[in-house]
Amino acid sequence: MKIGIMDSGIGGLSVLHEALHLLPEAEYLFYADVDHVPYGLKTPSQILGYVTEITEFLIDKKCDIIVVACNTATAVAIENLRSRFDIPIVGMEPAVKPAVLHSNDKRVMVMATPVTIRENKLKMLIARVDEEHKCDLLPMPRLVNFAEMEMFEEPEVYDYVKSELNAYKLSDYSELVLGCTHFNYFKPCFRSFFGPDIELIDGNRGTVKHLADVLGMDVCTEEKKIIYDKPFDLIYNSGVVYYASGRVINDENMLTHIMRLHNRLEEVRGI
Repeated sequence: MKIGIMDSGIGGLSVLHEALHLLPEAEYLFYADVDHVPYGLKTPSQILGYVTEITEFLIDKKCDIIVVACNTATAVAIENLRSRFDIPIVGMEPAVKPAVLHSNDKRVMVMATPVTIRENKLKMLIARVDEEHKCDLLPMPRLVNFAEMEMFEEPEVYDYVKSELNAYKLSDYSELVLGCTHFNYFKPCFRSFFGPDIELIDGNRGTVKHLADVLGMDVCTEEKKIIYDKPFDLIYNSGVVYYASGRVINDENMLTHIMRLHNRLEEVRGI
């Protein structure tokens, strides 16, 4: 079973990483559209064009199913892709529903890209599940750029997050929804501001479980840590082929970069 996973950049690695934990026997093709990242500042027509081309690429590579591991691309293009292509396509959705259910008398903050926040898909989701109007939406576009530059703990990152959160009383919140796959890399940063009791919720696990349901596969119950010691382990030991905007990645420097990102995701997975 070959699973194609696409994203605007390296955010979708967080979905792939979860899939490697839960569906380790599958074969994966990961496509990072590095030539056009970030999607969150592009127009809907541009995004639709990019993901349509990527879908055609993944179909040509004989993928059995495609995961749009990008909340922005899902919000803009998922319905169009499903009507256009005769292949199962799984999208991302900010995990607003479980956040609202867990929030009790507290508020919910939803961080996402500007496009995700503007699109009707998220607005309709919130209207459907947030009857008490607990959700506050916060665009965080610069986090995508920081992630792409592998900047996670630098003071500049913390200064940016602090400046965006200054207008909010953080003690009012019990749930923080990570509505962009790039945001998973910053879990320690978020927890440093919101405190140890904040629940960080992303849609990765739910997406992979839905993927398993569509494929009729069982998720792995004996998960092991995924740590890469050598960059070429990414190809030879993981069953993943990586592409950068259609170009296969086999350069040691690029693979080392991806290796570090996977290891970062493993470090923050339980945070």
